[in-house]
Amino acid sequence: MKLTRLYTEFFNSEKAGGLILVVVTLVSLVLANSSWQASYIHFWHTDLVGHSLVHWINDGLMTIFFLMIGLELEREIFIGELSKIKNASLPVIAAIGGMIVPVIFFSLLNLGSENQAGAAIPMATDIAFAIGILSLLGSRVPASLKVFLTALAVIDDLGAILVIAIFYTSSISLPNLFIALGIWGILFILNRLKVHNLIPYLIGGAVMWYFMLNSGVHATISGVILAFTIPFGDGGRRSPSCILQHFLHKPVAFLILPVFAIANTCLAIGPGWQASLTHSNSTGIIVGLVLGKPLGILLFSMLGAALGICALPKNLKWKNILGIGILGGIGFTMSIFITLLSFDNQELIDSSKIAILIASLIAGTIGFVVLRFGLKAGVKHDDD
Repeated sequence: MKLTRLYTEFFNSEKAGGLILVVVTLVSLVLANSSWQASYIHFWHTDLVGHSLVHWINDGLMTIFFLMIGLELEREIFIGELSKIKNASLPVIAAIGGMIVPVIFFSLLNLGSENQAGAAIPMATDIAFAIGILSLLGSRVPASLKVFLTALAVIDDLGAILVIAIFYTSSISLPNLFIALGIWGILFILNRLKVHNLIPYLIGGAVMWYFMLNSGVHATISGVILAFTIPFGDGGRRSPSCILQHFLHKPVAFLILPVFAIANTCLAIGPGWQASLTHSNSTGIIVGLVLGKPLGILLFSMLGAALGICALPKNLKWKNILGIGILGGIGFTMSIFITLLSFDNQELIDSSKIAILIASLIAGTIGFVVLRFGLKAGVKHDDD
């Protein structure tokens, strides 16, 4: 199975970015629990034009991350794994299962409590971390498995984005929303008129982000919808969409996601933190990510295959899908992001982050072991 140059570039940047995320997260946790704790945590809450630094990172920089996810999704839909129903059906069905089952697990443990707002926390997969772990297996990983994981994670993120747009919007300012959507409409018209210069799209996108930020709908949504106004053309190297995606790969992987990780994992872990793991919220997150994700992905995939809706690639086995499903339990970026939207209580936010980190560590370790023994060693796959 041949991989496009842009896909290989995306995979490699996410691979390195995932390993960097591990390092910066550990550094952030160490600093947050050192003698510099107070000044370190205060730094991320420094006021900058009416909002804290971490707020600008989560609502501003992360919009660029969502823009790249949108561009990657656009590529997958037009010329990638999602462009053919036969190829798209397996990761789509797997992703649906991987979103529904964790939400059910969390909801059953938190039904009727104040924590039920966090039901979506365990539903999404962290692309960078998951690909980073998969890359440690080297050449034994077939291209079809890399593409499956990437498509699965992208669809997961799309699902999370839709959930954020629908369920995490408290109050809407219709004038600001209409202006934002009006700008989006103008950019779409420019697309249809075959305007390929990126400058008007980027300027329009920045203005759209401002009005979306003030509309009540989460500002990061503007990144995704902006992606679908960027002209795709034939998807070649000179396509505006391809040029922008190529430009964003490294800044997102090596700057934006690490900064997000550092800013949102500055957790002061006090004595007795283990007790929070027995609370229904933390238990729901861990069970949802570690058990719900692989069960949902594997069972829905097998059901889809049994019904003839999808088919397992010839060079893969169900144990490989199980391994990827376990890696899907690495929530991290999106899980932390949804946590921040779900709760106002800082203690609950911190305990949720600890549960996410523990669940992601468990999922990453078990997933690596399962795939390590499930994939043949010494097999060189042609991914170029």
